[in-house]
Amino acid sequence: MRPIRIVPEYTLLLRYDVRPETQEVYFRYILGEFAPALQERRIYLQDAWHVLYGDYPERQVEFITDDIENLRNLLKSEEWSKLEQRLIEFTTNYTRRITRYNGKIKI
Repeated sequence: MRPIRIVPEYTLLLRYDVRPETQEVYFRYILGEFAPALQERRIYLQDAWHVLYGDYPERQVEFITDDIENLRNLLKSEEWSKLEQRLIEFTTNYTRRITRYNGKIKI
């Protein structure tokens, strides 16, 4: 498989706490369904952070893309609605936002 090469311009930033009783099924969902579904849309997992300090949600996941219209179309789709609703079942304090990519962690 050839490496994927893009020049990232936008970040889809998801922040949340994982409900303790859903840890195992959450990991299977993120790695087995959620991230692959976004990758099929050319939105790629860049980083996943476990935040241990400060008043922030414990998990921060960053997806990158070079196509804002593609990202906007995804966020308006029924597919995204289902993906996001399933993720929310495993989490609390869930937020999402789109930012310009700058290569730095966004806290």
